Amino acid sequence: MKIFICASKYNYGYVPDIKKELEKMGHVITVPNSFDDPMKENKVKELGIKEHSKWKGDMIRLQKTKVIANDCILVLNFDKNGQKNYIGGATFLEIFQAFDLGKKVYLYNPIPESNFKDELIGMDVQVINGDLSLIV
Repeated sequence: MKIFICASKYNYGYVPDIKKELEKMGHVITVPNSFDDPMKENKVKELGIKEHSKWKGDMIRLQKTKVIANDCILVLNFDKNGQKNYIGGATFLEIFQAFDLGKKVYLYNPIPESNFKDELIGMDVQVINGDLSLIV
């Protein structure tokens, strides 16, 4: 299966081990945008609002092509700054794009208590509680 891993840039540290495990299981993995330079957005912001706006739009378009090219997405929703099972705006957009395209969405951890919890439930995300064997 082709899997696009999605996560907050602050959780990219989890990606290598999970990617390796999924590859051992025979899956082909696509890593998150800016995986090789997680803090690139902060650097782009320093260039000004126009540059940041263009860069952010390009990243949203790129994530859509990644969702289209894969069979499903796996969201690594670990804690961030005291927020349990964090899912940010860009990751939420990836989840919606996968849902909209009829692709499965797996959450590594339970659905977070957030202002879009109901939407996540409505998109029928599959919580795997860290069990990668449940990705089928």
